[in-house]
Amino acid sequence: MNHTGLDRTDLRILDALQKNGALSAAELAERVALAVTTCWRRVRRLEEQGVIRQRVALLDREKVGLGVTVFAHVKLVAHGRDNLARFDQAIRRHPEVLECYTLMGDWDFLLRIVARDIKAYEAFFLDQLSKIPGIQSFSSSIAMTVVKETTQLPLMPR
Repeated sequence: MNHTGLDRTDLRILDALQKNGALSAAELAERVALAVTTCWRRVRRLEEQGVIRQRVALLDREKVGLGVTVFAHVKLVAHGRDNLARFDQAIRRHPEVLECYTLMGDWDFLLRIVARDIKAYEAFFLDQLSKIPGIQSFSSSIAMTVVKETTQLPLMPR
């Protein structure tokens, strides 16, 4: 077992599920060379331990009408637990914000935001984001091309 408590079989299961979360227990068991019951028990254990947080369908942003991705840096007026918590709570209410990271350095947060188009992002920024209390500055960058986009973590040696 490695330092995370996951053995090679667990890693093979996780790698296969990252590639296709819709695999049936039988298909998964076949791919990782386990009996179906054994494989199913391991998956359940990984879910119970929180290693597998959830299973989702990955959608094509553009095909559902969300053609713009924006990366935004946010700097707060003041730091401290209360200010960070207020921003955290405010940003969670916006489904357009797909990811939010707390940063060390010049900026306090990095957001990944999706919108239908530039006008929709502008409206979201002006009507929602800019009204969150405690923001000192905000810098947005529009992604032009997706070079690489994945949800797969590098579990298995290549």
